[in-house]
Formats: sequence, C-alpha cells, structure tokens
Amino acid sequence: MSDAVIVGAVRTPVGRRKGSLADVHPVDLSAHVLRALTERTGIDPGQVDDVFWGCVSQVGEQSWNVARNAVLAAGWPETVPGTTLDRQCGSSQQALHFAAATVLSGQADLVVAGGVESMTRVPMGSSVAGGTPFSAAILDRYRGVAGVAEDDPLPFSQGVGAELIARRWRLTRTQLDEFALASHEKAGAAQDAGAFDAELAPVHLADGGTVAADEGIRRDTSLAKLAELATPFQVDGVVTAGSASQISDGAAALAVTTAEWAGRHGLRPLARIHTAVVCADDPVAMLTAPIPATAKVLRRAGLGIEEIGVYEVNEAFAPVPLAWLAETEADPQRLNPRGGAIALGHPLGGSGARIMTTMLAHMRDENIRYGLQTMCEGGGMANATIVELL
Repeated sequence: MSDAVIVGAVRTPVGRRKGSLADVHPVDLSAHVLRALTERTGIDPGQVDDVFWGCVSQVGEQSWNVARNAVLAAGWPETVPGTTLDRQCGSSQQALHFAAATVLSGQADLVVAGGVESMTRVPMGSSVAGGTPFSAAILDRYRGVAGVAEDDPLPFSQGVGAELIARRWRLTRTQLDEFALASHEKAGAAQDAGAFDAELAPVHLADGGTVAADEGIRRDTSLAKLAELATPFQVDGVVTAGSASQISDGAAALAVTTAEWAGRHGLRPLARIHTAVVCADDPVAMLTAPIPATAKVLRRAGLGIEEIGVYEVNEAFAPVPLAWLAETEADPQRLNPRGGAIALGHPLGGSGARIMTTMLAHMRDENIRYGLQTMCEGGGMANATIVELL
C-alpha cells in the first residue's frame, strides 16, 4: 500500500482574543494559509481535489461551509471543493485523518487539511445559543452522575471535567501552575530562538500592520501570579484560567498526498502519516480520551512509547497532559517541547493542524523519527496520530 504523506504545513500566528487578529474574518484567515501553503510548496491550486476544514462554531461568519468560502476567498479555481467538519477541538486533526484516508483509498490525489477558529468574532458556545444539543435521553442518562448537575440543560463542562481529572489523578494546584509556567517558558524560548519562524505565515492587516508572532506567551507570569487566580469551575478547585488553554484566533493548513504522486510532481514529503486513530471515553470527565487513544495508536503502529521522540498532547487544561504522562509513563522532557495551548493559545477548529505543523517543524529541526499528537475533544473523544519524518 502507498504512504500518505504531508508535503506542506503552514499556520498563522495565534492571536489573543480581541488581539491583533480580531478584525480578520475567519474566512480570510483560512484563505491566507491556503495561499501560503501553495506559495511555499509550489502546488498548483487547481490540482487540489478537496479541502477538509475543521471549525467548531459553525455559525455567523463561520457558517455556510467555511472551507468552500475559504477556497473562493483564496482566489483558487472555482473547481476546488471544500467541506467543513466538527470533531470539536480535534476537528482539524480529524481533517488530516480524512485527508490521509482519501488519498490512500484512491478517491483523490491531493487534499488540503486544516482548520480555523476566530473565537473573538464567533465566541465559543455560539452554536448552541437558544437551545441545547442534548436530548432528554442524554440528560436522563447522565443526571445524577458525579459532576453533572440535576437541572443543568448543558450538563457537560470541560472545566468541570478538568477538575474531575485533577481529583482522580491527585494533581495539586501547585503542579498545575508549575506546568502552566513551563508552557510559557518553553514557548518563549522557542519564539526567541526563531523556532516558529519557518512554520508561520505572517498576517498583513488592513491598517498596514503585520502579525508575525504568537501573542499568547506571557513572559511576565510567575508561580506567584498564577497562585492568585480564581478557580472558576469549582469553589475549592485547582484549575484556573492560568492552567487552561487560551481563547484564540488562528488557522493552519497541511497538504496531503501519496508518496508516488508527490514524487511525480516534484514535491518533497515532510513526513508520512504512519498511524491515525480516534476513540471515545467518559463524556463527563470528557478530557481523558487521549490516554486510550495513545494506547490504541501505539498498538496499531507496533511501537512503544519509548520509541516516540516527541509527544504533543493538547493543553486544553493542565490536568490533561499531566494525567496522560502518569498513565503512559512517557518522558516528560519530550512533551510539548515548544510549549502548548496554555501559552500559544487554542483556536479550536484550527488547533489540530497548528499542533501538527509545530510538531513537524520540531521533528525536522531535531531529526526526530517519530512524533505522536493527541488531543481531547468535546463529548469525551480523542484523535491520535503518529507521523514519521522523511
């Protein structure tokens, strides 16, 4: 069987909520990385068979199939289709999985996978305004379960899930704050060293300014400052805004094809998609699925955790990667080496592609053969992907 390979990866800088990217329409953010992808790889946009685009809040400016609208805004041929998908925070990682499956099955030669979220312009939760996505059957099933209020029409909370995980794995407030501080320190060091430069496509603004760097890194934070923050999800809890991912704006894109097609068209593969899985776990704790997803992807890949040179576990909340470390017994020095969503931000639908882009750059710079990416997702799901450097 042929290999599915990634031949290009690019992302915007990640902007803070109401930050420098606040005035950029999410369709235009998406179009920006699509154009940058073809410019950097030399791919003819007319050869793209499909665009799979992750986006969580598919309302307002992110409605009406943001993938197709991005293709048109990018100036690509009208013959290029696009579809938008939602696997919550893992949407663009799932887009990558679908892209790999599509080229391997022979249904397409070249697919672009990625995603976007402008959480400034389309606030989180916008898609459930005026109703509840949970039917009576779901509410009846989970009312009375620990962490679910009897009268809550939206019974599943990621923040509450993070507190449940912290309690289950006996994680202290200090451990979470230390992890958060380390995320900012690693991201700051990477930014100072120019480690992100090659993966970024700076965004030129209407006012003549340019956004060329991630905005979320807090260089002035400290354990003392983190210790002052409130615990919004539980009165006597341990999770704060400081140990949670940042609300952000951003987009990222990857080009996926087969090794044979890449060779025929003069494209140099960055990595092959070695193994890709998805699984689900408890929807109340919600954020634990990266643990079984990692076990599943390693089993299918025939690899041990010690063979993986870098792990990217999305920092939705600090308890997620810390619980993952405890269960997998992975090397903490290989985890999120350039920081994660606590420092860099988490533009929901774009995060999977952003993380993969960053991981590929790190693998290239450090000559790492295998990288593993996994992220928790609303509803208690998780994708996991192993890529092999080429």
